[in-house]
Amino acid sequence: MAKRDFYEILEVSKSASKEEIKKAYRKQAIKFHPDKNPGDKAAEEKFKEAAEAYEVLSNDDKRKRYDQFGHAGVGGASGGGYSGGGMTMEDIFSSFGDIFSDFGFGGFSGFGGSRSSSRRVNKGSNLRVKVKMSYSDILNGVEKKIKVKKMVACQACGGTGAEGNHGHTDCHTCRGTGRITRVQNTILGQMQTASTCPTCNGEGKIITNKCKKCNGEGLVQDEEVISLRIPAGVADGMQLSVSGKGNAARRGGVNGDMIVMIEEEEHPDLVRDGNDLLYILFLSFPDAALGATVEIPTIDSKVKIKIDPGTQPGKILRLKGKGFPDINGYGKGDLLVNINVWIPSVLSKDEKKILEKLNESDNFKPGKATSGKGFFGKVKDYFE
Repeated sequence: MAKRDFYEILEVSKSASKEEIKKAYRKQAIKFHPDKNPGDKAAEEKFKEAAEAYEVLSNDDKRKRYDQFGHAGVGGASGGGYSGGGMTMEDIFSSFGDIFSDFGFGGFSGFGGSRSSSRRVNKGSNLRVKVKMSYSDILNGVEKKIKVKKMVACQACGGTGAEGNHGHTDCHTCRGTGRITRVQNTILGQMQTASTCPTCNGEGKIITNKCKKCNGEGLVQDEEVISLRIPAGVADGMQLSVSGKGNAARRGGVNGDMIVMIEEEEHPDLVRDGNDLLYILFLSFPDAALGATVEIPTIDSKVKIKIDPGTQPGKILRLKGKGFPDINGYGKGDLLVNINVWIPSVLSKDEKKILEKLNESDNFKPGKATSGKGFFGKVKDYFE
């Protein structure tokens, strides 16, 4: 099933400001929040859908890629969905819960208390990698396995940072909630504010016995082999986002994303222009004048094309569908063959005599090629 447009989901225009996007997301999240729609699976899916749209459109870099390349610009490399498509409910609450406190709702716990804890869930940093793609890879799409160095959860402590996975206790300041709530009396009545606990930095836990392997961070550096499914039609400089394949978070939490930057390898014969391919075909003078059948390269094979007699330098031949597929599924580009005539720089005596003899013929004089149309008629014919 095709994914809906992110702007359509949040009901905003493509020129919407960050503040407008934030307000639109808040409106959708309140409308479809699980606490307001208990047991309603359709509402839960729309709640997740809104969070996915907000995750992309609230991030300048992701929004730019989405505007340029659509859904493929912010995901699809892993074959398992888009950057927000793999988010769980807990991911959403931990990542976007604070957005409600800006409007006086006190986080996601304001509807029914089912998620009263406001402990901060750490988010791992994103990992950036470059993947080289040949023209054949781009034409067909490819699955690549890459080995990356990244931060992973410490196995000795299970990523908690505590020795033996039991050397921690609830923070005494916030009583394990991760937040401090203060009530102030004002002329407008009592006002309640919530802030991150300074003692545990919002984690709700204090480590009393640090893991010796990771020194209480819950992270160690390791290598991981990651399989990437890169779709056909990607372009140089395009970035794809693979959810959850970035660095692990301190002391548990949500992994960062892996940002895959596409780097095109040069082709020995062809040049890319959008989804089209360009090829310069050099013909000998006799072949251009008499016509010929010549063989030219495409990305994955060679094809033969017919050259009509009297073909002029600069003529463009278009081979339909021999370019790259559009990454959003809008057909394929073409292969454009630019005809050029090869002029030898050194001639033998016999070759000179032959050309001098040909030059005496009126048919080889440029003025005759326009059939009396004059200079401007010749120019028009050339560009047509």
